[in-house]
Amino acid sequence: MVNTTDVVKQMKEYAEENNVPIMSDEGISYLTNYCIKNHVKSILEIGTAIGYSAILMASTSEDVEITTIERDEKRYLEAIKNVKKVGFEDRIDLIYKDALEVKKLNKKYDLIFIDAAKAQNIKFFEKFKVYLAPNGSIITDNMHFHGLVDQEEKNIESRNLRQLVRKIKDYKNFLVSNKEFKTEFKDIGDGIAISTKK
Repeated sequence: MVNTTDVVKQMKEYAEENNVPIMSDEGISYLTNYCIKNHVKSILEIGTAIGYSAILMASTSEDVEITTIERDEKRYLEAIKNVKKVGFEDRIDLIYKDALEVKKLNKKYDLIFIDAAKAQNIKFFEKFKVYLAPNGSIITDNMHFHGLVDQEEKNIESRNLRQLVRKIKDYKNFLVSNKEFKTEFKDIGDGIAISTKK
């Protein structure tokens, strides 16, 4: 059995060298502690990347099962390799697809973790909330988006980046005004939102 700590270290190095966005140490530490504290056993992750957060969440307990969706082929294949290295292939189910094209999932999840294309967050939330178990939560990462969400938009030079920041702000407003869910925002890592059913 490969040491998970070694694999995680290699993944962090790979992410840095290949510009793969993974959660900050502070963010992942909050997420894994959240799983432990709330006895999370089933997780749906939107945005696998190279499997970093899925592997760390699966490491919180041997009963944790994860379904994770990734649309980028290179990252998906890298994630499969990493999941095999740590021997979690029976507990982490990887789906290679655009999350918005996923037809039907046949289970409910204690936690839905959204960490994919930021511009699609509202669509992800709306599409997958039906798969949330009673008392479950939806956690979204990158609510600050490297501090850009708190900046004046006119100070952001790139038009694409400005649009993306606007989409994240729209998502934040969507969460704040959501009648069905109550959301708590935390200044942890790159900003985390925790939404629970009212």
